[in-house]
Amino acid sequence: MVRHILALDLKDDPALIEDYRRWHRPGGPPPAIAASIREAGITGLEIFQTGNRLVMILEAGEGFSLAAKGERDAANPEVQAWEELMWKFQQALPWAAPGQKWIAMEPIYDLSDHP
Repeated sequence: MVRHILALDLKDDPALIEDYRRWHRPGGPPPAIAASIREAGITGLEIFQTGNRLVMILEAGEGFSLAAKGERDAANPEVQAWEELMWKFQQALPWAAPGQKWIAMEPIYDLSDHP
């Protein structure tokens, strides 16, 4: 099992943030979104929020690739429609490449490394 931690900012507008949260409640995302996530081999996905900052924790099998998931998503019209809708609420982190949304976070501390 591998875990990826990613970050993204929402536009700093309380009404947009509430709409974004509403879209992520049970029944909010179209069924094709959860299907696409599971078909990619992702076994767990959670999003946490503080202010307008989001952190996603994604767990998948050993063969999972973020790049391969991105390629499959780019070819899936339902995922692209969802991504276009979500972009109304999201904004890229200042250090993101053009068009890049979620940014992988680098681990810098692990308690298990410290006696």
